Amino acid sequence: MNYEERDTYGMYKVGMGSNKDEGPGPELMGAGTLLGNDVYNHQEQDLGDIKEIILDMRSGKVSYAVLAFGGFLGMGEKLFAVPWDALTLDTENKRFVLNVDKESLKDAPGFDKDKWPDMADRSWAEKIHAYYGTKWYSDRTPDTRH
Repeated sequence: MNYEERDTYGMYKVGMGSNKDEGPGPELMGAGTLLGNDVYNHQEQDLGDIKEIILDMRSGKVSYAVLAFGGFLGMGEKLFAVPWDALTLDTENKRFVLNVDKESLKDAPGFDKDKWPDMADRSWAEKIHAYYGTKWYSDRTPDTRH
């Protein structure tokens, strides 16, 4: 299901007497409408869907999209925290694009739904960003407990 199908408040609807320039999307979008959106790569391979959006409460920025990949009917699927900057919104196909091939994603740092990592841990964050080739934003004050 894509963000337009999840739009319970009509924020992405155009036409019906409204101006096409009205509404927040796609520059600003409701987080709830993005949950469940498909994620593909540039080779048109389905990489899974967005299960959660992780916010940095100190900076107010979106840090990660948690992507579910693999498994069948939720069984055996692996979760991945993908840096938000690694995703691109494809408004034509109403999905996200991640520049990773399917085989590489199988080897990406992931976690089980019952054992989430400490995403505030600097070493964990640096490893995730290095894997996806993104930069960890510098204005964040990381947790240095680890």
